[in-house]
Amino acid sequence: MQWLNSDEIEALRLSLSVAARSVTCSLPLAIGFAWAVARGRFFGRTLLDAFIHLPLVLPPVVVGYGLLVLFGARGILGGWLAGTFGVHLVFTRNGAALATAVMSFPLMVRAIRLSLENVDRGLEDAARTLGAGPCDRFVTITLPLMLPGILAGVVTAFSAALGEFGAVITFVSNIPGETRTLPLALYTALQEPGGEHAAARLAAVSVTLGLGGLLLSEWLARSLRPLLGR
Repeated sequence: MQWLNSDEIEALRLSLSVAARSVTCSLPLAIGFAWAVARGRFFGRTLLDAFIHLPLVLPPVVVGYGLLVLFGARGILGGWLAGTFGVHLVFTRNGAALATAVMSFPLMVRAIRLSLENVDRGLEDAARTLGAGPCDRFVTITLPLMLPGILAGVVTAFSAALGEFGAVITFVSNIPGETRTLPLALYTALQEPGGEHAAARLAAVSVTLGLGGLLLSEWLARSLRPLLGR
């Protein structure tokens, strides 16, 4: 007997797909912003750091509303994307990926920044004296030493994206097969008569995925430190 029904499996698959896309697309930006706030010396760096972490302290519904204002059909960017490229984000799974990316982005930036701040600058200086350029130093020295933080940030952000609810339902609604991710499926089950068993199953899956992601993140960070001599 199948433990999850077809609708629940579809919600699980959609959650995994949305989380994977959100993390994949935001990872390069996370590395760039982590570098800027950790190594940058410019006016407004503290403000930029606060803005990056803003989704952590705002209600997710506020973030979803902000996305509607920016990327809705009549939004500042949404209208331009639709008219120029035919890209529609609101009420689509691409929009769900954007919402989860915004909410999980600070977690990824924070993990990468902490790892970057622990990189021995002396190794980079030694490589510079040997003639290595900025790109060579970053690829051969800094990036490998940042790897534990990058992997930990990716896994943590992926796990957080799987559980995002408020921003997703506000921005892209709760459409079966399109935007109904695992948390939204659980919410729907709770609203239906006799949906307690389905809600319990979905909650168990969510707890398992979240706990597994956190344990994997910690294991990766600890396992890679000795390999990198840290």
